[in-house]
Order: sequence, then C-alpha cells, then structure tokens
Amino acid sequence: MNAAPADQIRLLDVQGLDVRLTQLAHRRETLPEHAEIRALEGEIAQQRALLVAARTEESDTAREQTKAEQDVDQVRRRAERDKQRLDSGMVTSPKDLESLQSEIASLARRQDDLETIVLEIMERQETAQARAKELASRLEELEASAAEAVSRRDAALAGIDAERETVAAERAEAARGVPADLLKLYEKLREQQGGVGAARLFQRRCEGCRLELNITELNEVRAAAPDAVVRCENCRRILVRTPDSGL
Repeated sequence: MNAAPADQIRLLDVQGLDVRLTQLAHRRETLPEHAEIRALEGEIAQQRALLVAARTEESDTAREQTKAEQDVDQVRRRAERDKQRLDSGMVTSPKDLESLQSEIASLARRQDDLETIVLEIMERQETAQARAKELASRLEELEASAAEAVSRRDAALAGIDAERETVAAERAEAARGVPADLLKLYEKLREQQGGVGAARLFQRRCEGCRLELNITELNEVRAAAPDAVVRCENCRRILVRTPDSGL
C-alpha cells in the first residue's frame, strides 16, 4: 500500500485524536463521583432500613404504652369503686369487708406494677423517638451529600461530553484527509491493537510497541519508498516516518 508522506503524517493526527477520545471515554466511566454516589446510595439504603425499624419500634411502643395506660385506668376505676363501697358503709359483713379490703390492697399493688410498666415503656418510647430523629437527620445529610455528588458528576459529564464532541469533530475533519484504503487498514489495526493502529517511528523506536528496530528492520525502512506504507515488524502497526525517525 502506498500513501503520500503527508497523508501518513495526517494519520498520526487521527491516531492522536482517537487516543484522546479513548481517554475521555475512560475518564467518563471512572469519574470519582460514580464511586462516591454508589457508596452514598448504599449508605442511604441502609439508613432508610434503620429508620423504618426505629419508626416501627416507636409506633409499637406507642401502642404498647396506650394499652398499658388503659390497664392502669381500668384498675384505678375498679379500686375507686371498691373504696366507695367500703366508705359507704353498705358492706357490713366482716367476711365481706375483709374480702373487699384485700381486693383494694391487691388492686393497689397491681396498679403500682402497671404504672412501673408504663414508665418502662415510656423510656423505650423516648429512646425510639430519639433514635428515629437521629436516623432521620443522618438520612437527610446523606441525601444532601448524594444530591451534591450527582450535581458534580453531571457537571463533569457535561464537560467531558462537550470536549468529546469537539474532539470527534476534529477527528472527522482529520480523517477526511486520509486515503480511504489507508484509513481502513488503520481502523482494522486499531481494533486489533488496543486502540493504536498507527505509530510514529522516533529515534529508531516504534512508539506503538516501544521497541527499537534492529539494523535489518531499519535498513528495510530506509530502503522503502517515501510513499510506501511500512509496518512495524514487532507489533504490525503502521509505522509513520518523520524527520525525527533517526534514519
């Protein structure tokens, strides 16, 4: 294959722009904000689960407290009725009086026990409320951090995409000046060689594989016509000669 030396050098411009496009794509995929957002989303999910559990406990203890307070009221009312019977003088039988007094004493003990239970439930309720409040505050902080990270990511992506459009336009313009057959070979080699299809020969070294050409290879390149498209014997990439090739 033959191509004018200027067209071969223009191919290096295309290669440079392709490398830039690859770098931009890599940068787009590896923005630190991506990992930051994933980490924050994981924390948010965990925090939401903890908050649901805390609010469930808060709700459960509230119902438990209401039930315990109703039990206290029920015992208190019964004790009040018994005291009214005792104070009314309507119960005159010693046996009935003893039974009534015993029941009043039993109800007083029961009321004390229930009131102790209510206090214990209230303490758990306060703890659950405080825990839910703390978790809700932490969740708000995490969601704010995530929103800020998303904003930074989107701004970075917008900048990268804008630069990519500019570079892609430059690449298309540069590629228009390269003969179709040379460009086709370049594209094929670029796909096979990890994104690099053409490399400069600089100081007798292929900048594609970074290996220095041996004397036999150098002599073959020296002997090649200026418009001959030569290939690196080591990596098979298109080897573009320049004034700095060291030939």
